[in-house]
Amino acid sequence: MAHLAPHSSLAAALRDAVESLARAGVPDPQVDAELLAAHALATSRGAVQAAAIRGDALDGAVAAAFAELVERRAAREPLQHLTGRAPFRHLDLRVGPGVFVPRPETEMVAQLAVDALRAAASPAPIAVDLGTGSGAIALAMATEVPHARVFAAENSVDAFVWTKENFAEVGAENAELHFIDLEHAFAELDGTVSVVASNPPYVPDAAIPRDPEVRLYDPPAALYGGADGLDVVRVLSGVGLRLAHPGGMIVIEHGEWQGEQIRAILTADGWRAAATHVDLTQRDRATTALHP
Repeated sequence: MAHLAPHSSLAAALRDAVESLARAGVPDPQVDAELLAAHALATSRGAVQAAAIRGDALDGAVAAAFAELVERRAAREPLQHLTGRAPFRHLDLRVGPGVFVPRPETEMVAQLAVDALRAAASPAPIAVDLGTGSGAIALAMATEVPHARVFAAENSVDAFVWTKENFAEVGAENAELHFIDLEHAFAELDGTVSVVASNPPYVPDAAIPRDPEVRLYDPPAALYGGADGLDVVRVLSGVGLRLAHPGGMIVIEHGEWQGEQIRAILTADGWRAAATHVDLTQRDRATTALHP
């Protein structure tokens, strides 16, 4: 890969960066270039756009740092690993190697959980996020439904480092994080939970993700879910039945081709009213069901 030379002009540096990222196949080269420049300058993307229009110059050290970031992104290192942050709904989460980077499509999964939690009859409803990863869904529920109590489970040591940082940074007093396997999580809550949410690993073992950012950098334990991708979903169904109270909801994220299979699993286990919901791209993204 050709070395991206540092520029004294921010606008010129951005133009070169966009071209370099586009050649590397990065999906949104303009967005990524501006976000990397914002990171190098310790400012916002909007401020970068304004500075480029004004014709601002780049300090030599900042120009060199930006050029290095662009080269790493062109090598398909995830943008969020380079900036150390991932936006999720109203949150700005810390992420890096060892934790699954939250995706925009998971925001609608969190919305389903938040809506169900807000609709719960209890004045202090309980929610559980199983396999919380960065803490995205759990912290969204805790901050958006402040009268709820939220419990999050994670059993990856590498991910837990990031989860702890996010829980500490967000500081939601109604959220608890536990290092525990999801299959055995929260026996003390059996029969009391209004919402059981999860973004489990659901990629079939033989399906290799196309994007290098996913294939090379996301932790395999957060991606692969057995031969059909649904091993963890089967466990979640049973755990959800144990945790939820009658009428409580389970919310499971999945791949666009898995809705029918997951509805069948949940229905066979005794859940009722199983339904699959589409994301903003009109792809099946989550399935919900109600405790009998």
